[in-house]
Amino acid sequence: MSGMLPPQHQAFVERVRAGVSRDPRLKALLAGGSYVHGGFDRYSDLDFVVVVESGGYSEVMATRRQFAESLGDLLSAFSGEHVGEPRLLICLYGPPLLHVDLKFIVAEDLGRLVERPAVLFARDAADIEARLDAAIIHWPERSPEWFEQRAWIWLHYGAAKRGRGELFEAMGMLAFFRDQVLGPMLHRRAGRAQRGLRRMETWDDAAIQLLARTVAVHDAGSVRDALSAAAEIYLDLRDDEPPGEVTSGMPELLLAYLEGGTGASSQVHAGG
Repeated sequence: MSGMLPPQHQAFVERVRAGVSRDPRLKALLAGGSYVHGGFDRYSDLDFVVVVESGGYSEVMATRRQFAESLGDLLSAFSGEHVGEPRLLICLYGPPLLHVDLKFIVAEDLGRLVERPAVLFARDAADIEARLDAAIIHWPERSPEWFEQRAWIWLHYGAAKRGRGELFEAMGMLAFFRDQVLGPMLHRRAGRAQRGLRRMETWDDAAIQLLARTVAVHDAGSVRDALSAAAEIYLDLRDDEPPGEVTSGMPELLLAYLEGGTGASSQVHAGG
């Protein structure tokens, strides 16, 4: 892959490789994300995994920002607790601007992975490759029940914010719903890994048309229509792999709530 990287990214890869090789506490440097999935371009992030000697892990974690600073012009960095990954340091370098993720692990953590990374450097390449060969690699796909248990609560949240006049909040929920529910389900329909909205514009014109119906402008009627469309699209996608139990009263209750009434009439069918 290295020969195909844009020059800025390739130069940074070489700096990280050199930085890891100079530090005896660091066992290996791996790369994931677009580096292994393909589709890498000048807008791509760099996703690195730094494998640390077990005995030096605490020290490395305590000084990881200094390590990040040694790699180039670090503008900002913060750790990944917000995504449940405190081992991750999320960095912005520049100019020119470049997003870089540095995740620090020990070799034992290579037993369970969401993807097989590329090995960019290893002091003991045979050991690292053997660990990767033996790893359980599984992308965290969400079940039909996961979607059903959340979809109507999230859509109701958006409808409630719209009803109160908090349109930005409702529009934010629509964006969240596309990323967490509709995008993954559209990827599922196409037989791809459930990767949110990643590269949806590249993969699927039909999906673009569906998702565009859920994009609202700052207008109560537009938000109502987008929420209604989100419910309709969810029901259609739900039919691909129905959950064992569907939520009672939906979508009629939600659509009535959107209209501000108490009835239950809609052109959207209940599905499955």
